[in-house]
Amino acid sequence: MTSSSTVLPLPPEVCVRRQRWFALIMAAVALVAPFAVYPVFLMKGLCFALFASSFNLLLGFAGLLSFGHAMFFGWSSYVTAHALKVWGLPPELGILVGTAVAAAMGLATGWLAIRRQGIYFAMITLALAQFFFFLAVQVPFTRGEDGIQAVPRGHLFGVVDLGATMPMYYFVLAVFAAGLFGLHRIVHSPFGQVLRAIRDNEPRAVSLGYSIERYKLTAFVLSATVAGLAGSLKSIVFQLASLTDVDWHTSGEVVLMTLLGGVGTLFGPTVGAFVVVTVQNYFAGIGSWVTIIQGVIFVICVLAFREGIVGTASPFMKKRGIIV
Repeated sequence: MTSSSTVLPLPPEVCVRRQRWFALIMAAVALVAPFAVYPVFLMKGLCFALFASSFNLLLGFAGLLSFGHAMFFGWSSYVTAHALKVWGLPPELGILVGTAVAAAMGLATGWLAIRRQGIYFAMITLALAQFFFFLAVQVPFTRGEDGIQAVPRGHLFGVVDLGATMPMYYFVLAVFAAGLFGLHRIVHSPFGQVLRAIRDNEPRAVSLGYSIERYKLTAFVLSATVAGLAGSLKSIVFQLASLTDVDWHTSGEVVLMTLLGGVGTLFGPTVGAFVVVTVQNYFAGIGSWVTIIQGVIFVICVLAFREGIVGTASPFMKKRGIIV
């Protein structure tokens, strides 16, 4: 017999059914959201949510803290903007080119960074990010402090006019959903289980025969690729690629977004990204006070929600068969 305080696990079929209903409700909210909220604000939130989700793959599941993730986000933004404006590529090819550049950068920088652990890994990524920032200032095609402006959105597959706000929103939503689904499959695959093992006990993973450097490098490249995808989308949404995208402040913001939402959760980075973007958007009129407000929110969340907003709510949701 079980005591009245014991919570029995729900049957698997009930959990699956509730997860499907949760996914359908979230999809319905996302589909009707632009009719109630400014679509460009939503698109910015989705771009940074995808960016934060890519960082969460690295920190939450591989245990690697990067202080230079903006280099993938920013340089992919530059390359996509240049490809669309100067080369005249369609948006789908421009995004692929920008994302491929981010993946290549992830392979090169990851090969150097994963040779160290802890704070040394973080400092190497920060140093590499600063190198790419100053490179962005110097090379001609980025146009320095002016950035690449008036980037044409073009027609998706030659049919859908992304110059209109609503088609652009649904395109960004579709890419975000695909990226989040891909990350979900990665972290719940055998590869993801090995990443967790390395994060929790690296010496034990080595003793089991896993090549931890290969797994870390793969996770780093995957994270950089998704971050590049987010940067490419952002350059098309705002029709702009600037130095702000590669600045170290952007790397700091994505860390803040992930910690606010909940490290190691699927929807945590999305919630954290929208919290930060909302503060920036609706408090923009007060200037530098925005940074102070972000700091206060971060302190409150750290004190009240040590595992982030979604991380704190996760046990409650899991009891009801919903994985967050």
